[in-house]
Amino acid sequence: MTEDLLYRQAAAYIEEIPKFTRKHPLSHTRKCLELLGHPEKAFRILHVAGTNGKGSTCAFLDSILRCAGYRCGLFTSPHLILLEERFLLDGRKVGRGAFLQAFEKVREVSRQMEEAGEGHPTYFEFLFLMGMLVFRQAGMEIVILETGLGGRLDATTAPEDPMLCVITSVSLDHMQYLGDTVEEIAGEKAGIMVKGVPVIFDGNDARVRGVMEKKAAELDCPARCVTREEARVIEYTEKNITFRAWPGEKEYTVPFVAEYQVMNALLAIRAAEQLSGVLSIPEEAVQEGIRSARWKGRMEQILPSVFVDGAHNEDGIRQFIATAARMGKDHRLLLVFSAVSDKDYPAMIREMTEALCLSFVVTTQVGEGRAVPAEELAEQFRERGCSAVTARSCPAEAFRLALSRREPGDILFCVGSLYLVGEILRLPEVCGSAL
Repeated sequence: MTEDLLYRQAAAYIEEIPKFTRKHPLSHTRKCLELLGHPEKAFRILHVAGTNGKGSTCAFLDSILRCAGYRCGLFTSPHLILLEERFLLDGRKVGRGAFLQAFEKVREVSRQMEEAGEGHPTYFEFLFLMGMLVFRQAGMEIVILETGLGGRLDATTAPEDPMLCVITSVSLDHMQYLGDTVEEIAGEKAGIMVKGVPVIFDGNDARVRGVMEKKAAELDCPARCVTREEARVIEYTEKNITFRAWPGEKEYTVPFVAEYQVMNALLAIRAAEQLSGVLSIPEEAVQEGIRSARWKGRMEQILPSVFVDGAHNEDGIRQFIATAARMGKDHRLLLVFSAVSDKDYPAMIREMTEALCLSFVVTTQVGEGRAVPAEELAEQFRERGCSAVTARSCPAEAFRLALSRREPGDILFCVGSLYLVGEILRLPEVCGSAL
């Protein structure tokens, strides 16, 4: 049987997992780790939680550590195209052979857990366990773990001795799981803190800052609150943003056009400063790590004047709007939009139509069972005064239609869901681009 066929069978098995299991307590994940020989003890761990920006912050941290000479593993979610994207080894996705080896070991442990009456790991738990094996096998020195939902009960919280915790911006999202207020959600994110372990957190929201400071004090965690006032943008270009961070007025360049990446980079810089007490991270590595970081699908330019952004909740859309408004001062703006049903898409559409002058909008649908019909989204835009709106159920067709309507100088944005970003990145005219 070919490796490609084995991979497709493994991926199919993993995609079926949500249909026959349920979420388990952390003790379940820790039991699985024990049966796997405690792979999480083979490396040092940085743990990152938050509502928005955690993936980008992980990417900045990963790049900094690799520039400092460390072998670094990165576990993130979701993937945009292939499952292997969730496991990066020194910046490259895991090979099929290592993926399959880890899959077989975790599947065997899953069988043992089922036979013992303790239940099969969930989709996310299964992938997390695979990641721990992949990183041990590859000899990673440091592994960065991005939480899935929340933090307190997340599978990535099962390892009990991280060297640092980082919490990015917190806002209302996944409220059916995490709570109805920002404070409640912040409490779930703060659940990754471990007694005595330093924590770096986004303190721009006073409500969140209060929760983080209280939890850090309870656990005697050295805490560093980071706010956007610590950075001053000094230059925007078509490809990056340069800013200065105080104290010391050190200068950094982020290779993205979205201003929200400045805050994510700043969190990674403060994390690197904290880590420099136990790791060797020269300032040159921090600057080069920020400059050379890559993170797909977050205000990423995929074709000339065409950007995809994974903004998929109200806070993410506000951050997208800030960038689009700045870039659209002298350009017409076109939009491809889609959302899933458990997001507040009417609010997302309201904010975009109030803040941006959209010359042409194509709505589409993604997310299978959670999909919002393209025509329903289109009607939301029409009700908000957008007349040049059309609906296409197929994302590829929607994207190509929007491309065909561009005129010289126009900018096209594709936003609303990471599912949409993944669909567009699969298209041959995109993945074959020189950008």
